[in-house]
Amino acid sequence: MSKVKKIAVVIPSYNEEGNIEVMVNTLHSVFDTLNYHYEFIFVDDGSSDNTLFKLKELSQKDDKLFFIELSRNFGHQNALKAGVDIAKADAVITMDGDMQHPPELIPQLIQKWEEGYDVVYTIREEDKNLSFFKKKTSKSFYNLMNYLSEVKFEPGTADFRLMDKKVVEVFSDFSENELFIRGLVNWLGFKQFGIDYKPAERFSGKSKYTIKKMMRFALQGITSFSTRPLYLAIFLGLGISGLAFMLYVGYVIYSLYFGHVISGWASLISTVVFFGGLNLIVMGIIGIYVGKLFMQSKNRPNYLIKETNYTK
Repeated sequence: MSKVKKIAVVIPSYNEEGNIEVMVNTLHSVFDTLNYHYEFIFVDDGSSDNTLFKLKELSQKDDKLFFIELSRNFGHQNALKAGVDIAKADAVITMDGDMQHPPELIPQLIQKWEEGYDVVYTIREEDKNLSFFKKKTSKSFYNLMNYLSEVKFEPGTADFRLMDKKVVEVFSDFSENELFIRGLVNWLGFKQFGIDYKPAERFSGKSKYTIKKMMRFALQGITSFSTRPLYLAIFLGLGISGLAFMLYVGYVIYSLYFGHVISGWASLISTVVFFGGLNLIVMGIIGIYVGKLFMQSKNRPNYLIKETNYTK
């Protein structure tokens, strides 16, 4: 008789008190139709509302529900990793706790896993209600990532995925700073399969991803998987230097033939400002990578667990 496999569902939560109960009930209804042992691991990422209180209250009545309280807000990616690192199961499913990742898709993820895929990830269909700005920025981000990085990214990939335990073991060994998990899982390789899904409406609360956070996340992803911006800075410098040299030669020839020296404060100031801005851009690119090395050299943990009831 074959052993019943175990599935762990990891859900990072930040100020999601209004979504927790409906999330747990929906997950139970999904797994009740499946022949698996299962557990839900909610990671409270320094919430300022009653998220943690709700989790503790529900866990006292539900032996499938576990919580991890982080010592402060470490960010979505680090909270997700905390749950994956602690989970002990044959497969781990990661998803957000706002109901936009539909739990009803879980049977399809498991089915593909049973067919032999090590990672089953999801691809979000474009939401027609999204603003023109967000659609364009999202598309531009993936185009830029694919151009700059050796790891290719499918537009719309989400942190809603299933990973086999052998993938989880390798993933948990990573200790790099500024995690970009979508890229890491893609970089790992293994046998992967993508499933399209239509995001549901957020059940309660509001999105935590501001434009500032999304821009930082995009920059983090680009610099985590590519050194091409450094090469771009070199070629940009060479190109501008070459252009400046040609302009200088042209100026000398013009002066020899026409005996007239081109003057003008406006052009001079514009040139100085342009090259000054260019230097700052190049220094900024280099500075980001140096900063990453500096933070990584400290070897600080990605997260700190304050309390948990997970003992398995």
